[in-house]
Amino acid sequence: MDIEELIENFSFFENWEEKYQYVIDLGHKLEPLDDSFKTEEWKVKGCQSQVWLVPQFADGRIHFKGDSDAILVRGIIAIVLMIYNDKTPEEIKSIDVTKIFAKLGLEENLTPSRRNGMLSMVSKIREYAEKT
Repeated sequence: MDIEELIENFSFFENWEEKYQYVIDLGHKLEPLDDSFKTEEWKVKGCQSQVWLVPQFADGRIHFKGDSDAILVRGIIAIVLMIYNDKTPEEIKSIDVTKIFAKLGLEENLTPSRRNGMLSMVSKIREYAEKT
């Protein structure tokens, strides 16, 4: 699913409860992360829940796998990865995730701690992009 399709899917929902459930559903579909990666090395700092992000570099692009111990956060990870997965470092650096979350109608509905966690994930993704 690409970003435009994701935005279109969110546009069908009437209220926050429906969007919330969709975010949880996206989390259930998140590509599994092997437990061997659930270590401090891959942990994202600044998230209230435990979050792990693992980059895989191939052909000038970065693919990420991620996981969390919280179901809603897994859904947020799924959305963040839809936005950033399989992009070049230059593409990653140019994406404004807050605008995309606003188009999804999530920006105003995330608690401050979840928003900070999402921004911490994005910061970690950009950090990996800078290292390539």
